Amino acid sequence: MFMTQTMRWFGPDDPVSLRDIRQAGASEVVTALHDTANGAIWPREAIAARKRMIEQAGLGWTVVESLPVHEGIKTRGRDWDRLIEQYRESLRNLAACGIAVVTYNFMPVLDWTRTDLAWPMPDGALALRFELEAVAVYDLHILRRPGAERDYAPDMVEVAARRFQAMDDSARAQLSQTIIAGLPGSEESFTATEFLAAIHSYADIGPDRLRENHVAFLEAVCPVADELGIRLVVHPDDPPFPMFGLPRVVSTEADVANLFARVPSPSNGLCFCAGSFGVRPDNDLPGMVKRLGDRIGFLHLRSVQREANGAFHEAAHLEGDANMTAIVGAVHALQRRTGRSIPMRPDHGHQMLDDLTKRTNPGYSLLGRMRGLAELRGLERGIAFARGNDTTN
Repeated sequence: MFMTQTMRWFGPDDPVSLRDIRQAGASEVVTALHDTANGAIWPREAIAARKRMIEQAGLGWTVVESLPVHEGIKTRGRDWDRLIEQYRESLRNLAACGIAVVTYNFMPVLDWTRTDLAWPMPDGALALRFELEAVAVYDLHILRRPGAERDYAPDMVEVAARRFQAMDDSARAQLSQTIIAGLPGSEESFTATEFLAAIHSYADIGPDRLRENHVAFLEAVCPVADELGIRLVVHPDDPPFPMFGLPRVVSTEADVANLFARVPSPSNGLCFCAGSFGVRPDNDLPGMVKRLGDRIGFLHLRSVQREANGAFHEAAHLEGDANMTAIVGAVHALQRRTGRSIPMRPDHGHQMLDDLTKRTNPGYSLLGRMRGLAELRGLERGIAFARGNDTTN
């Protein structure tokens, strides 16, 4: 029993085609209706049409990434009941079209965040990078969020001030664009004014209240997902710590275990992202697979290289701080024990080779992910062979 190899596809406008993905070795894509507004119902006809397009290219589609959770649900605002019912209806429409896994996140305001989309690697490839110091520059001197200085150590405040003064207008604009304009798959993008307003909507929501709102969401939608046979899998926070004064509550094994204890529905599951969890050295990645494995419905296999002062960059898939051999070994054992093939995708590949001269979605160029997929497939086959398991199917 091997992982189901998938790659993420952003729809017809993605510079990486379905044909490319099939030739890269994937048997399925994970995708979403990215042109549908957050909170709106995904129409059954649109889902079915997208699935036909994928199947005509010789690929499958059983995993959605992602069905966004509207900010009105995360804050439990006045439209909560309406937004919950629309989420349930989207789940019904997805199930009717054969979707089995639905990914979501509960990160306030911002989805995944990076501060550099083209960090040069020693081999000439480009990687995504996150630098907390750059976030402080933006937060303190460009966004000018009230009270932001309380969230940074005094030495970080001083360094950010010097760095801001050394930046020209172009560098400042580029940093702003990178942080709030929206990365591939992000659910929303903002202007600075909109971003401040969105942050303010969480003024009275700390981590405990956000956790309660998350539980309320799951208690409302999991019974429907249970009936439909859909597994809802939460993606961890990326990065897995608070930013811009906003709480983050899906960052550690304890966070996830608490969520499963509070809402034990079969449909309440996890998208295990080795990169997001791996930013924190206190997350034991292979151990998390072993202990949380029955809840894992989707795998993002990537590795980050941690740096000083909260910075990190995307490493090659078999390098960096994640022990990918141990992680894949734990996944292989999980699949053998449970008799299921877990969908996996390589994540955030380097921009490399011919892709250096092409238009690409940051983190989602073809060749870096194809390299990662090949390495991960080979690693899993090697583990199976070493354990004496059949490697022919």
